[in-house]
Amino acid sequence: MSEPTPQDQPQLELAPSARSWSVLTSSPQETEAWGGRLAPLLEAGDVLAFRGDLGAGKTTLVRGLARALGAKESVSSPTFVLMHIYEGRLPLYHFDAYRLHDSSDLYNIGAEEYIGTEGIACLEWSERVESLLPPQTLYLELSYLSPQEPQGRRLTFSGPSARAQALIEELRHDP
Repeated sequence: MSEPTPQDQPQLELAPSARSWSVLTSSPQETEAWGGRLAPLLEAGDVLAFRGDLGAGKTTLVRGLARALGAKESVSSPTFVLMHIYEGRLPLYHFDAYRLHDSSDLYNIGAEEYIGTEGIACLEWSERVESLLPPQTLYLELSYLSPQEPQGRRLTFSGPSARAQALIEELRHDP
């Protein structure tokens, strides 16, 4: 019997911190599928904070979440409108803080009425609005694998709260 090749190995890896976990994807479809895996685990009031370079797949992952929650609308980045609402099993509030200077800009549009309430809040470029994020936030860092794998991404899930850790554990054990 030959030794397994990298393609035979599951594309999962434990990040160095016990509070984070990473998975590798090789296409936008795989990245979107991880949104679909996360969606059934989410509850009203959950907050997801997305970080990553332009084009890293933040909106792609949100698209998977929205579809799995039953949203019928087409998912697009809310860069110029700041927020989209997608109706499904739970409402999904999709924010983009790329054009904002700081948390006060998001606060001024009434975002606190959506974050941590009856729906799921997804905030792209969340590092710009850190002070608005509640302690139970699940952080998702999306990064490019390498120039040789332009479609490949590393998705890192992290968060110190019990809620974030419970979500990470469920994802780790999802087949």
